[in-house]
Amino acid sequence: MKKPASLLVRLTAAFVGGCVQIQAPDKPIEINLNVNIKQEVVLSLKKDAADLVTNNPELFPQ
Repeated sequence: MKKPASLLVRLTAAFVGGCVQIQAPDKPIEINLNVNIKQEVVLSLKKDAADLVTNNPELFPQ
């Protein structure tokens, strides 16, 4: 009686074992992050420029 059960386990393992495949992709994985940091940089530069003009009025006559 053990032989049919053992055979069934072996057949099931062979059948299921062929279904799972792990393979590296051909192309590199591309992660596209659409991040807009322009606004932060512009605001930072505007603040630095305003501070420079305020602190050095002799360099920027009006």
